[in-house]
Amino acid sequence: MAEDVPARSTVTTQEQAIEEEQKEREMERSFRAAPTLNKSPLHGLWALTNRDLVKWYKNPIQLIISLVQPVVWLGLFGLAFNIGKIFTSLPGVTPAEASVLNLGTFGTSSYFSYLAAGMLAFIILFTAAFSGMSVVWDRRFGFMNKALSTPVGRGAIVVAKISQSTVRSLIQAAIVLVIAVVLGSVGGVQMDTSYFSVLTIGGSFVLLFLMSFGLSSLFVMLALRSSDWQTQMAIINLLNLPLLFASNAMLPVAMMPSWLQSVVKYNPVSYAVDGVRQMLLGSGSASAAAAGYHVLAPLWVDFSVLAGFAAVLSALGIVLSWRLLSN
Repeated sequence: MAEDVPARSTVTTQEQAIEEEQKEREMERSFRAAPTLNKSPLHGLWALTNRDLVKWYKNPIQLIISLVQPVVWLGLFGLAFNIGKIFTSLPGVTPAEASVLNLGTFGTSSYFSYLAAGMLAFIILFTAAFSGMSVVWDRRFGFMNKALSTPVGRGAIVVAKISQSTVRSLIQAAIVLVIAVVLGSVGGVQMDTSYFSVLTIGGSFVLLFLMSFGLSSLFVMLALRSSDWQTQMAIINLLNLPLLFASNAMLPVAMMPSWLQSVVKYNPVSYAVDGVRQMLLGSGSASAAAAGYHVLAPLWVDFSVLAGFAAVLSALGIVLSWRLLSN
């Protein structure tokens, strides 16, 4: 009996050792290696951009509301208040002569087509204006502090805000263009699509991209230190309407007073609208020039002005983010 005691104690010790080893293995499995932290600026840029885009497309009501205003303008001013019909109602003016008058005044076959191109810039402008509001809300709800505590650079935060606004505005502009074509066919005023092609549509959206990138940079830059949404809304209201009405989005430059014509030439929105009309509507064609229509600038000037506008404001926004964007 005395010999059995050491044997049992030895077995118990071995069992305890085995149990401890199994526990250690289980603990090692439970403590898995932490995922590798991706410090790439592009990864942080995409993560922040995607966050805002997900919030946007999961709220379709916001998209619908943003499209209501340009559609109403197209319906009321483009169809119901069609300025081009004035020419057809003049006594002694034949339909052919009225077509020439429309071409000489608007650079296209109807005022509806002219206004439709302006509404593309309209939706870009108003979407870009609210890009700064995203910065304000992120500050108020504490997300900005969390983003600033990550390895993501301040410049990437600013570019992410600009990028999500640009993507949103281009998608909405594409929808407005489709609505304009459909609305024109239903309303009896056909939109001029004779110049539509992959090249002209693509070139038009490059112009709209540059315009959106520049304007989004401007409004994000103005919101870098703001935490009051009322201040930001006041800034939006202060800039939006002058940028819209002091451009050729609604009316031809020739119909404006001389002092306003000078202002139009310094408005980046005017160059975007002018380039879009030249590409989508052929307003820079020889027939439009022969009828008396004058474009604001050659197409290469439109591209150059907008490219410089986007580059300068985006660079300025990134530089200011290093100084102004803080916890």
